[in-house]
Amino acid sequence: MTDKPGIRALGVAESTVDETCTVAGAVVRADRVVDGAAFASATVGGLDATDAVLSVVDELGREDLHVVLVGTVAPAWYNLLDLARLDAATDCPVVAVTFEGSSGLDAALREAFDGRALETRLRRYRALPPRTPCSVDGERVFVRALGVESAAACDLVRRFTPEGGRPEPIRVARTLARAGARYRDE
Repeated sequence: MTDKPGIRALGVAESTVDETCTVAGAVVRADRVVDGAAFASATVGGLDATDAVLSVVDELGREDLHVVLVGTVAPAWYNLLDLARLDAATDCPVVAVTFEGSSGLDAALREAFDGRALETRLRRYRALPPRTPCSVDGERVFVRALGVESAAACDLVRRFTPEGGRPEPIRVARTLARAGARYRDE
Protein backbone atom coordinates (compact mmCIF):
# COMPACT_ATOMS: atom_id res chain seq x y z
CA MET A 1 0.00 0.00 0.00
CA THR A 2 2.74 2.52 0.83
CA ASP A 3 5.08 1.83 -2.08
CA LYS A 4 3.71 4.94 -3.80
CA PRO A 5 4.95 8.28 -2.40
CA GLY A 6 1.44 9.80 -2.47
CA ILE A 7 -0.03 7.31 0.01
CA ARG A 8 -1.10 9.31 3.07
CA ALA A 9 -1.44 8.47 6.74
CA LEU A 10 -3.05 10.60 9.40
CA GLY A 11 -0.97 10.47 12.55
CA VAL A 12 -2.70 11.44 15.79
CA ALA A 13 -1.03 12.24 19.11
CA GLU A 14 -1.76 14.30 22.20
CA SER A 15 -0.10 16.46 24.78
CA THR A 16 -1.69 17.12 28.15
CA VAL A 17 -0.88 20.17 30.26
CA ASP A 18 -2.87 20.71 33.45
CA GLU A 19 -6.55 20.20 32.61
CA THR A 20 -6.26 20.54 28.85
CA CYS A 21 -5.38 17.93 26.27
CA THR A 22 -4.25 19.13 22.87
CA VAL A 23 -4.89 16.59 20.13
CA ALA A 24 -2.94 17.04 16.90
CA GLY A 25 -3.31 15.33 13.58
CA ALA A 26 -0.64 15.32 10.90
CA VAL A 27 -1.13 14.04 7.38
CA VAL A 28 2.15 12.57 6.20
CA ARG A 29 2.81 11.04 2.81
CA ALA A 30 4.73 7.79 2.46
CA ASP A 31 7.70 9.80 1.17
CA ARG A 32 7.67 11.64 4.55
CA VAL A 33 6.25 14.92 3.26
CA VAL A 34 3.89 16.59 5.73
CA ASP A 35 0.69 17.35 3.85
CA GLY A 36 -1.68 18.84 6.44
CA ALA A 37 -2.29 19.40 10.14
CA ALA A 38 -5.17 20.14 12.49
CA PHE A 39 -5.83 20.50 16.22
CA ALA A 40 -8.62 19.74 18.68
CA SER A 41 -9.06 19.55 22.44
CA ALA A 42 -10.09 16.76 24.75
CA THR A 43 -11.03 16.75 28.43
CA VAL A 44 -8.54 15.30 30.88
CA GLY A 45 -10.29 12.35 32.52
CA GLY A 46 -13.24 12.65 30.14
CA LEU A 47 -14.56 10.49 27.35
CA ASP A 48 -14.35 12.91 24.44
CA ALA A 49 -10.98 11.96 22.91
CA THR A 50 -12.67 10.06 20.08
CA ASP A 51 -14.73 13.17 19.30
CA ALA A 52 -11.51 15.22 19.28
CA VAL A 53 -9.86 12.87 16.79
CA LEU A 54 -12.96 12.96 14.60
CA SER A 55 -12.89 16.76 14.80
CA VAL A 56 -9.32 16.67 13.47
CA VAL A 57 -10.42 14.34 10.66
CA ASP A 58 -13.36 16.62 9.81
CA GLU A 59 -11.24 19.77 9.90
CA LEU A 60 -8.72 18.24 7.53
CA GLY A 61 -11.51 17.13 5.18
CA ARG A 62 -9.22 14.64 3.47
CA GLU A 63 -10.63 11.86 1.34
CA ASP A 64 -7.16 10.66 0.32
CA LEU A 65 -6.16 9.09 3.65
CA HIS A 66 -5.17 5.44 3.55
CA VAL A 67 -4.68 4.78 7.28
CA VAL A 68 -5.10 6.51 10.63
CA LEU A 69 -2.21 5.90 13.04
CA VAL A 70 -2.90 6.87 16.65
CA GLY A 71 -0.12 7.04 19.21
CA THR A 72 -2.18 5.92 22.20
CA VAL A 73 -5.50 4.34 23.13
CA ALA A 74 -5.82 6.19 26.44
CA PRO A 75 -4.94 9.88 26.05
CA ALA A 76 -5.65 12.54 28.65
CA TRP A 77 -5.81 10.39 31.77
CA TYR A 78 -7.80 7.41 30.45
CA ASN A 79 -9.94 9.31 27.94
CA LEU A 80 -10.11 6.03 26.01
CA LEU A 81 -10.44 6.06 22.25
CA ASP A 82 -13.24 4.16 20.55
CA LEU A 83 -11.24 2.67 17.67
CA ALA A 84 -14.30 1.01 16.12
CA ARG A 85 -16.01 4.39 15.87
CA LEU A 86 -12.89 5.91 14.30
CA ASP A 87 -12.70 3.04 11.82
CA ALA A 88 -16.36 3.44 10.83
CA ALA A 89 -16.17 7.24 10.56
CA THR A 90 -12.95 7.43 8.57
CA ASP A 91 -13.64 4.51 6.22
CA CYS A 92 -9.97 3.55 6.35
CA PRO A 93 -7.93 1.28 8.62
CA VAL A 94 -7.16 2.52 12.12
CA VAL A 95 -3.96 1.35 13.78
CA ALA A 96 -3.11 2.25 17.37
CA VAL A 97 0.62 2.08 17.98
CA THR A 98 2.01 1.94 21.50
CA PHE A 99 5.62 1.84 22.45
CA GLU A 100 5.84 0.01 25.79
CA GLY A 101 4.84 -3.38 27.07
CA SER A 102 1.85 -3.41 29.37
CA SER A 103 -0.12 -5.84 31.46
CA GLY A 104 -3.24 -3.89 30.53
CA LEU A 105 -5.27 -1.01 31.93
CA ASP A 106 -7.86 -2.88 34.01
CA ALA A 107 -6.11 -2.35 37.36
CA ALA A 108 -5.28 1.30 36.66
CA LEU A 109 -8.85 2.03 35.56
CA ARG A 110 -10.23 0.38 38.71
CA GLU A 111 -7.91 2.49 40.83
CA ALA A 112 -8.83 5.77 39.12
CA PHE A 113 -12.59 5.35 38.55
CA ASP A 114 -15.68 3.69 39.98
CA GLY A 115 -19.34 3.28 39.13
CA ARG A 116 -20.55 4.24 35.68
CA ALA A 117 -17.30 6.03 34.78
CA LEU A 118 -15.39 2.79 35.40
CA GLU A 119 -17.95 0.62 33.57
CA THR A 120 -17.88 2.85 30.50
CA ARG A 121 -14.08 2.85 30.34
CA LEU A 122 -13.80 -0.90 30.94
CA ARG A 123 -16.33 -1.57 28.17
CA ARG A 124 -14.46 0.69 25.76
CA TYR A 125 -11.09 -0.77 26.76
CA ARG A 126 -12.26 -4.37 26.40
CA ALA A 127 -13.70 -3.60 22.95
CA LEU A 128 -10.25 -2.72 21.63
CA PRO A 129 -8.61 -5.25 19.32
CA PRO A 130 -5.78 -7.26 20.86
CA ARG A 131 -2.25 -5.88 20.95
CA THR A 132 0.19 -7.46 18.51
CA PRO A 133 3.94 -6.96 18.94
CA CYS A 134 5.88 -5.78 15.89
CA SER A 135 9.56 -5.35 15.27
CA VAL A 136 10.28 -1.96 13.70
CA ASP A 137 13.90 -1.01 13.02
CA GLY A 138 15.05 -3.28 15.83
CA GLU A 139 12.56 -1.81 18.30
CA ARG A 140 9.43 -3.46 19.62
CA VAL A 141 6.11 -1.67 19.24
CA PHE A 142 2.56 -2.91 19.72
CA VAL A 143 -0.34 -2.43 17.34
CA ARG A 144 -4.09 -2.70 17.65
CA ALA A 145 -5.65 -2.74 14.21
CA LEU A 146 -9.12 -2.33 12.75
CA GLY A 147 -9.82 -2.57 9.03
CA VAL A 148 -6.54 -4.34 8.33
CA GLU A 149 -4.94 -7.58 9.55
CA SER A 150 -2.31 -7.28 12.29
CA ALA A 151 0.52 -8.38 9.97
CA ALA A 152 -0.46 -5.74 7.42
CA ALA A 153 -0.72 -3.15 10.22
CA CYS A 154 2.83 -3.99 11.29
CA ASP A 155 3.94 -3.58 7.68
CA LEU A 156 2.24 -0.16 7.47
CA VAL A 157 3.97 0.94 10.66
CA ARG A 158 7.33 -0.21 9.30
CA ARG A 159 6.82 1.57 5.99
CA PHE A 160 5.94 4.87 7.69
CA THR A 161 8.91 4.60 10.08
CA PRO A 162 12.12 5.93 8.51
CA GLU A 163 14.16 5.31 11.68
CA GLY A 164 13.63 4.27 15.26
CA GLY A 165 10.34 2.76 16.32
CA ARG A 166 7.97 5.72 16.00
CA PRO A 167 6.02 6.10 12.73
CA GLU A 168 6.63 9.49 11.14
CA PRO A 169 2.93 10.54 11.13
CA ILE A 170 2.71 9.93 14.90
CA ARG A 171 6.08 11.60 15.53
CA VAL A 172 5.03 14.72 13.62
CA ALA A 173 1.62 14.79 15.34
CA ARG A 174 3.31 14.44 18.74
CA THR A 175 5.66 17.34 17.95
CA LEU A 176 2.69 19.47 16.88
CA ALA A 177 0.63 18.51 19.95
CA ARG A 178 3.46 19.48 22.29
CA ALA A 179 4.01 22.79 20.51
CA GLY A 180 0.28 23.49 20.50
CA ALA A 181 -0.02 22.69 24.22
CA ARG A 182 2.90 25.00 25.05
CA TYR A 183 1.37 27.78 22.96
CA ARG A 184 -2.01 27.27 24.57
CA ASP A 185 -0.45 27.24 28.05
CA GLU A 186 1.27 30.61 27.47
